[in-house]
Amino acid sequence: METSAIIFVICLFIVFYSYLGYGILLGVLVRFFGKKPKFEEVSDELLPDVAFVVAAFNEQDIIINKIENTLDLNYPQDKLHLYFVTDGSDDLTAKIVGLFPQVHVLHQDARKGKLSAVDRVMKLVKEPITIFTDANAMINKDGVLNMVRHFQNQQVGAVAGEKCVAMEDDAASAGEGIYWKYESLLKKWDYSLHSVVGAAGELFAIRTELYEKPEPDTLIEDFVMTMRISAQGYRVAYEPKAQAVESSSESLEEEMKRKVRISAGGIQAIIRLAYVLNPFKYGVLTFQYVSHRVLRWTLAPLSLMLLFVTNIFLLETGHWFWMLTMTGQAAFYIAAIAGWYLEASNIRVKALFVPLYFTFMNLNVYLGLIKLMSGNQSVVWSKAKRKS
Repeated sequence: METSAIIFVICLFIVFYSYLGYGILLGVLVRFFGKKPKFEEVSDELLPDVAFVVAAFNEQDIIINKIENTLDLNYPQDKLHLYFVTDGSDDLTAKIVGLFPQVHVLHQDARKGKLSAVDRVMKLVKEPITIFTDANAMINKDGVLNMVRHFQNQQVGAVAGEKCVAMEDDAASAGEGIYWKYESLLKKWDYSLHSVVGAAGELFAIRTELYEKPEPDTLIEDFVMTMRISAQGYRVAYEPKAQAVESSSESLEEEMKRKVRISAGGIQAIIRLAYVLNPFKYGVLTFQYVSHRVLRWTLAPLSLMLLFVTNIFLLETGHWFWMLTMTGQAAFYIAAIAGWYLEASNIRVKALFVPLYFTFMNLNVYLGLIKLMSGNQSVVWSKAKRKS
């Protein structure tokens, strides 16, 4: 029983630290040691040329909106070079993009995945700054301008924008929206302390000279790419005023496609970025990486399972504390299961969104691990359907 109690306490600490404790600690550290970026006003003539790269696969329903959104960005048009790559699209995406003379369209019939498509474009890019964004993500008018200003600091090698999910009255959108609001706060504090720990593919920028193609089978290339830039000694900045707005997944089943792939990619990234776990070489970056990412993709989901299992053994002591913790865990997971079934019946109970989405996220880590180990998670994946 003593061993079970020790395991329970350790697991409880890991879960708490992974999801709340790191945020609390980070907030305290930023208060004492955080730094705010400073920028100089730069005239249009002195702004750098920017390559704006969009990888689009069968996006005929939204691609015109994306192009119009891009052309409306507040950045000198002669310095914003647009590259749309449509590899594998068998709808009208490539033809629609071809109607806009301002856009360089690259298309090939073979579909080899986003990483391959992006690498094909990067061989042609000559601009000093490259911005990557998804076809279904709409950028705010000053987004590019706000990202580019961070590169005034020569220590900055990449900039992460802010992903914004349109929140609606269902578990998929509400859960994803709440998650990204918390993630945005952590990114803001991470950068204030040292560096953002990996950027999301919806919107990020890099110094073009720092681009290195990840391994061909990399599942979350945006994260790996920006983490390797950090490992070279550069900082990844965060710009909350560069926003990529997208709709949420159509349902939890559709969101699962994304979460399983991201989880599989996260575990894969931990293996390939194992060298960043050396605190003697990478210092604060290692602390941020382990606290913000590694634990969430490894020990935290495992600890949740061990918390439940060890608590069952500890019930034999008859102590009220273990009965209380077991009741709490059981109630939480029952709420999650109830939320899932009610959601499937189009019955929404907001009080169940948090336990449902939290359980859902961690379950997908296990599913992602299974897919990764079985070799069934391809770089060419089925897109999650989005709300229109």
